[in-house]
Amino acid sequence: MPESSRITFKEMCERFDVTPRTLRYYEYIELLSPDRQGRARFYGPREIARMKLILRGRRFGFSLEEVRQWLDIYEREGSESQYRIWIEYADRQLDLLRAQHLELEETIRDLKALRDETEASLRS
Repeated sequence: MPESSRITFKEMCERFDVTPRTLRYYEYIELLSPDRQGRARFYGPREIARMKLILRGRRFGFSLEEVRQWLDIYEREGSESQYRIWIEYADRQLDLLRAQHLELEETIRDLKALRDETEASLRS
């Protein structure tokens, strides 16, 4: 792989705004496998793409284990299987997020009502 298509550990942290500890952890749990030269680590296009997917998965609320399974499916079975599993994961996560959204709306209504009652009692 050409040197220009690889980035260093520090560059990987900066590009994705993650801490060195986070990046080392992703390596430890084998989500990422950088090339090593001595103590130096280098990340190529594959690892950069995986990092994008890891962070996107985390943003959507998936566990690291779910992300790992999804990435592993691509390695073993290819894109089509990965996409099918992704749809299943996404449907499940959408259901969960919708339920959380409803709970949050109810909590906001309750808090606003209590706040308004408290404010009204101060005016009495």
